[in-house]
Parts: sequence; structure tokens; C-alpha cells
Amino acid sequence: MVTISEMPIDPATTYQQLEKGCSGSIVFHYASVKEQNNPEKRTTGIEYKSAGDTEAELTEIAVDLKNRWKLEDVLLTRRIGKLGIGDIISLVAASSPNSEDAFEACKYGISCMKKMSTIIKNEMYA
Repeated sequence: MVTISEMPIDPATTYQQLEKGCSGSIVFHYASVKEQNNPEKRTTGIEYKSAGDTEAELTEIAVDLKNRWKLEDVLLTRRIGKLGIGDIISLVAASSPNSEDAFEACKYGISCMKKMSTIIKNEMYA
């Protein structure tokens, strides 16, 4: 499943969204907004905008993950809008019968989401 949302990502409910009946391993990765340690500019947040078919790009990533590893399910969620320090930017989750596939798929999914061409990032400074 893939989602794009202006609403906060709720870790308590994301577990329920993932198919896991045949999985012995479930890996979740939440990316969050961090403050940059630049003495000249202090990050107050980041604004993310969708520029193109973000849902299609997320779907491509999900299909790629399922083709590369033995997975029961994949969940990719991407926030758009203005996010503050500590807010969750994105979620990559993978469920699999084995831990190696779940971890590797999640790690690769994180890498792919960082390179998305349909997401524009604009850092906000104090």
C-alpha cells in the first residue's frame, strides 16, 4: 500500500495497515525532520511538495521491493506540507517470512524514497 498525506503519520496505526499473517519479521522505518547543526542557519522545519505523480512513483518503489525480496506486504507513506522538527516525514515498512528480506527491503526502500523525483524539499530557517 502507498499513501501520500498532509496529516501526521501515526505509528500506532501503521502496524494495523500491514499484511502480516504469514510474516515472522516486520520492519518499520520512520524518517523524521531533524535540526541542522549549522551555526549560520537554524532549521525550523521542512516543507515538502508533490510535483508530479508521487503515488505512481511510490507504487513503482513498492513493486520493485516486492520483486527483489520475499515479502508479504510493503507500506510506503510520504508526508507533504510543512513539517516541524521531530515530525515524521515518511514510513517504509516491510513484512516477510524472514528477517533478512524485511530488513534489506526496508533499507532499499529508504534509499529509493530519499531520491524521489516527484517530491520537492524546501528547508525553513529561523
